[in-house]
Amino acid sequence: MLKNIPSILSPELLKVLSEMGHSDRICIGDGNFPGASMAKAEGAIFLRADGHGVPEILDAILQVFPLDAYVETPAMLMEKMERDKDLEIPVWDEYKAIIAKHDARGANAVGNYERFEFYEQAKKCYCILQTGETAIYANIILQKGVI
Repeated sequence: MLKNIPSILSPELLKVLSEMGHSDRICIGDGNFPGASMAKAEGAIFLRADGHGVPEILDAILQVFPLDAYVETPAMLMEKMERDKDLEIPVWDEYKAIIAKHDARGANAVGNYERFEFYEQAKKCYCILQTGETAIYANIILQKGVI
């Protein structure tokens, strides 16, 4: 056990977060995200966080992980498809509130990728973390900054 480290962060995840350097990215996928196949595509590290939702994981990661101050939007969401344009995605508001706790830019640190561009960017991430999140469009990519 370690002091001041959120217990939701597994030893494997802590190791990966520590290994990541400035501008490396981690994709946190919801339960429907094709994380294993995305990780295989470019050789990303694939980890699981079954039983946990993205908001809890996001908050824990941001307690130890600085967002990149050298890019406008170091936190990227997957845009809704046209057929889903009327769907409400309340988890996005949770993400913005969590990010605001850890980054002075708040919601301004959050951007969007078109769905298929999100997949392409996820393949290029250092790590893909698959969660048990049940909300749709709950995927997020974080770009690491410096301390």
